[in-house]
Amino acid sequence: MTLLDRILNRISDLLRSVGALSLTLMMLITVVDVTGRFFKHPIFGSVELVGFLAVAVAAAAMPHTYKAGGHVGVEIITRLLPRKTRLLLDLFTRTLTLIFFSVAAWQMFVYAKEMQRAGEVSMNLELPLHYIVLVLAISLAFFSGTILQQIVATVNQLKKGTTR
Repeated sequence: MTLLDRILNRISDLLRSVGALSLTLMMLITVVDVTGRFFKHPIFGSVELVGFLAVAVAAAAMPHTYKAGGHVGVEIITRLLPRKTRLLLDLFTRTLTLIFFSVAAWQMFVYAKEMQRAGEVSMNLELPLHYIVLVLAISLAFFSGTILQQIVATVNQLKKGTTR
């Protein structure tokens, strides 16, 4: 395992923990807010907080879910194809995915900078919104690294298959 693989795996594990913590906080905030509403004392800004945490959960889960093969895939036809064809198809789709998410990460960094410059804040709590976008951008950048890691693994599998 290369140094880059170990770094990406540790970051993926860290992001997974951040996502779990964010999900737990979402649950706690929602429970306390609903209970507080019953007693006429809701949490001010709870909807914003839960929304921000939802972004963190989704962003943090992507690298681990991708590595674990947890995303939805349609394999009805592809599993009938020869191994080399499947690997080439995987390489093609992973390359397209890498391009898409790399561009998305880059644009999120650009958008975060624009939001910071404009001084955008959330409606109720007046939290700077560029931090939320920056968290998503960083997560997408690491997700792109995870996709690249999988592309390298697929290329290695193709090389092993052709040397036999």
